[in-house]
Amino acid sequence: MSGSVLRFAGVGRVYRAGDGEVHALDDVTFEVAPGELVAVMGPSGSGKSTLLALAGGLDTPTSGAVHVDEVALGELDTAAVARLRRDRIGYVFQEYNLVTDLTAAENVALPRELAGVSARSARGEAVAALAEVGLAELGGRFPDQLSGGQQQRVAIARALVGQRRLVLADEPTGALDSQTSLAVLEVLRARIDAGAAGVLVTHEPRYAGWADRTIFLRDGRLVDATAPRDTPEHLLGSGR
Repeated sequence: MSGSVLRFAGVGRVYRAGDGEVHALDDVTFEVAPGELVAVMGPSGSGKSTLLALAGGLDTPTSGAVHVDEVALGELDTAAVARLRRDRIGYVFQEYNLVTDLTAAENVALPRELAGVSARSARGEAVAALAEVGLAELGGRFPDQLSGGQQQRVAIARALVGQRRLVLADEPTGALDSQTSLAVLEVLRARIDAGAAGVLVTHEPRYAGWADRTIFLRDGRLVDATAPRDTPEHLLGSGR
């Protein structure tokens, strides 16, 4: 796969646990191309959250290398990793993590302002991002004036604002009902189809059905990789 946005090359991550070690990831290799959404599945403790943390530069591998847009994160200093993360990587988590005393538009504009974009330009980008997730008319509302699904879509808009090349989503539908979950996945899928690369951690096969392919982790190792069409149809639910 050429021109990948995200590439793991023999990545391992070992944590100290008392007198022993925990191998959170062990020799994981995969790539994600522009326009591709990869779902990551596996039991609790299989290494899914560690994988996302490494992909986003929030953690560093013990072995191997993580590349974003062909840049090896391990070769960058802390400030350079922070800039890359701020400019190219968007995060969507199960918890919305919105700033309660900022409006929806201000929440979305915040990372752009922190990147040095003027307040006026950042506001314009935020309005466009909110329109992309179907919330153009709710930019002036505060988080506590929004439903859970609306707050998650604001969080997605914040993750997508600007020229984000890589979108990392950790159980983004975990706290949502089925209908709202599907709306959130539609937004995520649309941005991927527009050219971003995405990694979706989920425990729901029917949501993995929105991905182009699925990789499976067990005990920190990549044990299988399959396309959604290979997953039994009764597990996919409505899917794509």
